Amino acid sequence: MKKQILSSICLASALNAGAFAVHAQTPGADTTAPSYDMKAQALLDLEGVNKKCVDLAEALPADKLTWRPSPDTRSFAEVFLHVAAERYGILRMMGATPPAGFNGREYEKSTTDRERIVEDLNQSWDFASKTINGMSNADFAKLMPKLGPQANEGDVVYILVADAHEHLGQLVAYSRQNGIVPPWTAEAQKKKAAAAAGK
Repeated sequence: MKKQILSSICLASALNAGAFAVHAQTPGADTTAPSYDMKAQALLDLEGVNKKCVDLAEALPADKLTWRPSPDTRSFAEVFLHVAAERYGILRMMGATPPAGFNGREYEKSTTDRERIVEDLNQSWDFASKTINGMSNADFAKLMPKLGPQANEGDVVYILVADAHEHLGQLVAYSRQNGIVPPWTAEAQKKKAAAAAGK
């Protein structure tokens, strides 16, 4: 029994010494290149979300634009416009200037007209795309102490991406509650059925 305990202690000591040696060889700063370009990835994500929002807004029956799951939640139209408004509001945190007359408090209740909603989504996407495309790598690393001691402009872009995906999920849930299959899902189902029929 004593030999087993002693062997276990020796083995643990050897493993710890090995781990310490590996740790000691690791440089203090990580010089590994990023696994992806945050700017390109953010633009790709945001463009994809915008396309899905526009496709869904165009596919919804007109009477569903004012539908909401409960009185204290946003309607379809309000969620679409909220997505558009946040592109202006979130990017304004790092100094981007929204269009003249933009009023974030009133924007999401400004219309229930499908054409205007689609136009607002596309205009705000153009604004976001130009703003992010205009950022340099140095801009992404620019510190923003008002958001936190280590926060930077790249974090603002990340917030926008995360928020956009959150609201796309909300719109999908709304659609499912109304028995509406999102257009991109319907397209994928068609392709799958065609492939199965061709076998």
